[in-house]
Amino acid sequence: MTDSKADLKKEAEQAKGAVRKAALDYHEFPKPGKLEIRATKPLANGRDLARAYSPGVAEACIEISKTPSDASRYTARGNLVAVITNGTAVLGLGNIGALASKPVMEGKAVLFKQFAGIDCFDIEVNENDPEKLADIVCALEPTFGAINLEDIKAPECFIVEQICRERMNIPVFHDDQHGTAIVVGAAATNALHVSGKNFEDIKIVSTGGGAAGIACLNMLLKLGVKRENVWLCDIHGLVYEGRTEDMNPQKAAFAQKSDLRSLDDVIDGADMFLGLSGPNVLKPEMVSKMTDKPIIFALANPNPEIQPSVAREVAPDAIIATGRSDFPNQVNNVLCFPFIFRGALDVGATEINDEMQLACIAGIAELARATTSAEAAAAYQGEQLTFGVDYLIPKPFDPRLSAVVSSAVARAAMETGVATKPVDDLDAYRDTLNESVFKSALLMRPVFEAAAKETRRIVFAEGEDERVLRASQAILEETTETPILIGRPDVIAARCERAGLTIRPDRDFKIVNPENDPRYRDYWGTYHSIMSRQGVSPDIARAVMRTNTTAIAAVMVHREEADSLICGTFGEYRWHLNYVKQILGDQTHTPHGALSMMVLEDGPLFVADTHVWTQPTPEQIAQMAIGAARHARRFGLTPKVAFCSQSQFGTQAEGPGKCIREAIALLDAMDTDFVYEGEMKVDAALDPELRDRLLPNGRLNGVANILIFGTGDAASATRNVLKMKAAALEVGPLLMGMGNRAHIVTPGVTARGLLNMGAIAGTPVSNYG
Repeated sequence: MTDSKADLKKEAEQAKGAVRKAALDYHEFPKPGKLEIRATKPLANGRDLARAYSPGVAEACIEISKTPSDASRYTARGNLVAVITNGTAVLGLGNIGALASKPVMEGKAVLFKQFAGIDCFDIEVNENDPEKLADIVCALEPTFGAINLEDIKAPECFIVEQICRERMNIPVFHDDQHGTAIVVGAAATNALHVSGKNFEDIKIVSTGGGAAGIACLNMLLKLGVKRENVWLCDIHGLVYEGRTEDMNPQKAAFAQKSDLRSLDDVIDGADMFLGLSGPNVLKPEMVSKMTDKPIIFALANPNPEIQPSVAREVAPDAIIATGRSDFPNQVNNVLCFPFIFRGALDVGATEINDEMQLACIAGIAELARATTSAEAAAAYQGEQLTFGVDYLIPKPFDPRLSAVVSSAVARAAMETGVATKPVDDLDAYRDTLNESVFKSALLMRPVFEAAAKETRRIVFAEGEDERVLRASQAILEETTETPILIGRPDVIAARCERAGLTIRPDRDFKIVNPENDPRYRDYWGTYHSIMSRQGVSPDIARAVMRTNTTAIAAVMVHREEADSLICGTFGEYRWHLNYVKQILGDQTHTPHGALSMMVLEDGPLFVADTHVWTQPTPEQIAQMAIGAARHARRFGLTPKVAFCSQSQFGTQAEGPGKCIREAIALLDAMDTDFVYEGEMKVDAALDPELRDRLLPNGRLNGVANILIFGTGDAASATRNVLKMKAAALEVGPLLMGMGNRAHIVTPGVTARGLLNMGAIAGTPVSNYG
């Protein structure tokens, strides 16, 4: 072996070792495992203890004994799933036993929680007898709302599931079978859509007679594939009538009456290869025997039945899916199981039937054909997420899966009569699912409703930014607003195409091209007329209107060609603010401060001023409070303003505390319509008991939801700490005082953040200061 080959081998071994260590460290630190249990109710004093346990707990027990379905009202059962295994068929590791399977089951529980908000216990059982294992599972019915069987080898898994489904009155779902079948069904649906073929007409050759393989074939039959067109092979060759070696009833259902015996014999003329077997089973010469645009699902893990690059050397037009995340079209069960359980639990389904599974397939497939979500695009940067050969199914981090798939499953459960708690309004249910995924959805609902009543023109200064393009598509889909984008039309069109967006310039939205626009002379003339006595010559005005998109957007609002502008996806906030003030500022409109709504686990918290003033005057602080209270009401909230500083109710004579006291005096002299108190430290603002000890009989009751700071540094630091350490989602910053004619975001804004700002900009002007 040459030195270079030895070096490459050593580097590969080191890289493999580093990946292994990173995976082990992930499981070990900062504490072992991937799960913990957290209480959902307070347990801080004797009163709480008396309610959580004896004697108060008896009341819940009595109610459940009277009405068993009330267990979902008074306990976690209605949102609790068990992942149960005996460890006999774990990933590609085989029969490693129940204990060694625990990391996988913990991981499954994490996915339930992360993607669908479902609580989950992993249960590993040392029992290989399928009937005894089924007895154990059935005995757990009082504890759980549903059962997810996992990694139980075939054919025992068929027996366990059948017994449990017959005896239990809650959903029992073997994910290795049905989860894989559902995602394969969705991918196959879209692969046929791309290839122009139909389920009824295609020939399928499959390798792998295990639980997943059999379930996938059964699902494809339900989707329209003809039984006589399915050719199943396993390690012994074709499953044919009369074969006795390694057979079971599930395989026998697909036995062909044929003299052919090998995979190579039966692959000729196949439209689809479905592999759930082992590496390198499908040879290139076999692929060459398939039809044009062959569909190849090589799902063996970690090494597929054929490498995609090898298959494409023989069939460049092949449509390929694998089980790996480093290739396009990963068939991943996480696209299915969290959401099918979510829908089933929410309507109290007694089972997960065929109709619910088919609804899940339709929802997943439909979502892939829709525009890619901004969140998925952000999670998979650099990947082409446009429906087609390399994008047949959505990505797991597409947040729309919850609402689309779970609601489809819930609908199917209700239509087939297995729902014991049907929802009255499916649209409202979908909204609830979205609110659980998009932290801002519930708070933004009244804003979007107000925006829907107006048709306003919103100009985006940085129209070439992909986040702006995605937000514009969402605005067109979800509101009545008209987006206007500033940018080069060819660049915008190319980026829409690359991002998989359906919108196009001049067809779906208007464009202002700084390089060549018929309004250029009017724009620079307007800007010059505004700025001619502030040192701006005609030449400077011309240059600004060619290069400064924020100034162009502001001129459009000034000329009433747009109703509001949004800028700031790059650059420094006050640089943008300078042009907004120059062009749109007047005696009526002047910035009062920037207000950020931080969406936390326990609700929203408004913080001001985060960007405009460094050392605000008492007058500016008072105006901040007035504007913040007005904005809070737009989100359906009753404003409770706390003025925050290092000083606490007069403990410091000078500094920001003094300014705040003067601001409060100004407010006291006004006819205000909101409650405020200060000056105080942040803990006093957020802890009513502490505040009452410091200032009994103060005018603020409860927890403050608006924090007004005496310095910009304090407000900005609070905003950023909440974002980075408390995982707060920011809506804003909202520029107060400009009559809703301009808002300046920050470079970290997401596409959804821009959509939210578009809705805010699209609300009636009279509602904002």
